[in-house]
Amino acid sequence: MKNVVITGLGFITSIGNDYQSVKDSLINLKNGIEVYPPFAPDNIPVKCVGTVKDFDTSSTDQEDWVYPDAYRVRRDVIRGFAPHCLYAYCAMKQAIADANLTEEEISNVDTGMYTASAGSTMMLYEGMKKLDASSVSRANPFGIVSSIAGTLSFNLVSAFKIKGSSCGFVSACASSSHALGYAFDEIALGRQKRIFVVGGEDGDYRTLLPFAGMRALSTNPDPETASRPFDKNRNGFVGCGGSVVMVVEDEETALARGAKIYARIRGWGQASDGYNVAIPHPQGDGVVNAVSKAFESAKVSPDEVDYINAHATSTPIGDKAELKAIKKLFGENAKTAISSTKAITGHGLSLAGVMEAAFCAMAIKENFTPGSAHITELEEEAQSLNILTETKMVAPKIAISMSSGFGGANTAIVFEKVD
Repeated sequence: MKNVVITGLGFITSIGNDYQSVKDSLINLKNGIEVYPPFAPDNIPVKCVGTVKDFDTSSTDQEDWVYPDAYRVRRDVIRGFAPHCLYAYCAMKQAIADANLTEEEISNVDTGMYTASAGSTMMLYEGMKKLDASSVSRANPFGIVSSIAGTLSFNLVSAFKIKGSSCGFVSACASSSHALGYAFDEIALGRQKRIFVVGGEDGDYRTLLPFAGMRALSTNPDPETASRPFDKNRNGFVGCGGSVVMVVEDEETALARGAKIYARIRGWGQASDGYNVAIPHPQGDGVVNAVSKAFESAKVSPDEVDYINAHATSTPIGDKAELKAIKKLFGENAKTAISSTKAITGHGLSLAGVMEAAFCAMAIKENFTPGSAHITELEEEAQSLNILTETKMVAPKIAISMSSGFGGANTAIVFEKVD
């Protein structure tokens, strides 16, 4: 088995559109959540979203989108994009530069791409509306490739001439964690030397509002307290959009080309609740099994883990179940540092796993452990645990990122500091 490392990161997120701004936000717990104008009508009970700044992708015509000039996309390329494809294209450019990859290293049979998104509800809705209102001959020929769940793979694999393995993952909020886990496997087994792991979500009106129908979104109108994982008074999650791209490589290949290394991926695990289509197992059984498998894969014990980046979305049921799982795994009074970065980013859905994995890699490299913002009164289940309410300027040597999705899909990925 080969060692697997992270050599490049790219960010278009609610807390920053480049490495330095994301780092600053994580260290200082700067909030990326805002009041979202499309949610202004009185009949919409939710008001806050983790917004992507400096982009306007509200038009259904991609040529009308506003985004930074540094990422100018050719017309023939952008015509197949969903909004989150544009975010991912920009994050991909950053990750390539960060990893110092050449065109030859990007486009060859040893370099692949694994993606995760839910597709674009906006593009699908508008496309179907136009199809119903007019003849098939007037339908958008790019309507399918710009909307369905594989849109990230379709567009980025072609735009960046990826020739290795490529696949899209769809397991709701565990999607991009699954993508990263399987990328680890592919490289560890020697099947690929390098894989881009890409997560993205539109994070707009049509993506997020349906969650209000599930009573899953926070109705708190204050951006400074709407997302507050582990807080006793939390009442739902705040959605966000954007994209994060991670370059994952065989360590031998990375060292041979002189690449900088953020962290080593030690292993991962996954397990299902087998319980309910939308509600997590109340005792966190699936989380326990996923993390236990991650420990086995990574050959680490609970007392070696310095930091847990919890899934913790800020829902009353979800946070409590995860806390119960953590206690079963680490002990009732475990001193392992725990936080949820969703307090400042919002919940990225399919994007969440790779985004939070990237935060772990950055924290390991930059010598800090991010805190959990907006907590005024801890949930009772959390009071015996080491929930960080501010950032500590010390690097975790071993960190674990946990994600969970609909149907009880649970993942856990273990990262290690490289000396």
